[in-house]
Amino acid sequence: MALRFVILSARMGAGHDTVAAELARRLARRGHRTETIDVLDLLPARLGVALRAFYATVIRHVPVVYDAIYRAYFVPPPDGNRQVRDTTPIVLPAARALRRRLAADPPDAVVSTFHLGAQICGRLREEGVLRVPSAVVITDFAVHRQWVHPGNDLHLCPTPQTAQDVRRMGGQGALAVGPVVADAFHDSADPAGVDAFARAAPGRPVLLSTGAWGVGSQLAETAALLSGDGWLPVVLCGRRRALRWRLDRVPGTVALGWVDDVPALMAAVDVLVMNAAGQTAAQALAAGVPVVGYRPIAGHGVHSVRRMAESGLCVPARSPQDLLRTLRELAFDGPVRQARIDAGRALFTADAADVLATAARTGAPR
Repeated sequence: MALRFVILSARMGAGHDTVAAELARRLARRGHRTETIDVLDLLPARLGVALRAFYATVIRHVPVVYDAIYRAYFVPPPDGNRQVRDTTPIVLPAARALRRRLAADPPDAVVSTFHLGAQICGRLREEGVLRVPSAVVITDFAVHRQWVHPGNDLHLCPTPQTAQDVRRMGGQGALAVGPVVADAFHDSADPAGVDAFARAAPGRPVLLSTGAWGVGSQLAETAALLSGDGWLPVVLCGRRRALRWRLDRVPGTVALGWVDDVPALMAAVDVLVMNAAGQTAAQALAAGVPVVGYRPIAGHGVHSVRRMAESGLCVPARSPQDLLRTLRELAFDGPVRQARIDAGRALFTADAADVLATAARTGAPR
């Protein structure tokens, strides 16, 4: 039986939309219909546009402000109590708008890949307005409290540790299925498809990720450090042209803009150095590329890198010397590198699309 799914995402960077698109592709392959809605578009008076611009500005230019916001509204309560709903002024108008959208073409299930969607649907589900299952696909390795609402029926988590955190915060149906990444990351790459830089440039290539918005601290200094130690730093600058221009000036560095064929890029590098534990980190784990956390960005970056390290999924490097030492341990074949590869690949235990389809078929209205 074909089912209809509404997927809630948000253009906050690219990670949430990437997961939403992959879920839609998998569900469509199974014969189901999907519609993806940006939850920021549900807010009135172009408030969503303002929120996106504000987030991009503070995370790039005043990270101390973003860190303060994250600590105040997102960090889980230390005493293990259930999360407190802090986003009600934002959730209410978005929930009304979503209710009208769903009434026009009712779905069999709603899936959130962004935490505001989780709050919206949890509220509607708890009030009895949303009478179909609501699932949350958590895209972060660290669960902040806005991901969790007791009204939601299902929380699909990237790791067993995140599932445990969801349960501790009162979330229902927490299952560890692994990150949602495209199938191509799990496949062995054809050497002929590897980018030319890996064949022609000197040094073992190390990938530096800055997210879709090109965010990071002392990136030019890090690239120079790696190049000076004999590595080939390959920097993903996202859509930030100014960052790519600046890194192009660092000798021995390959600065890339937006990259479409990320699986081929992963096949060409030995290690990923990341600062936010986002979607690129999840893709690296699927591709068998060891991950190092270095100079994490404020807020969720620090939290997620620490949680990945606690789960054995990345090695935190706390100084330039520590970074170089860690790269020497992880870039070359051996038990240390293989243990990290095995830990990452062990996460992928189930297909989120199958779990969602089962929930849509069997979930009982409240």
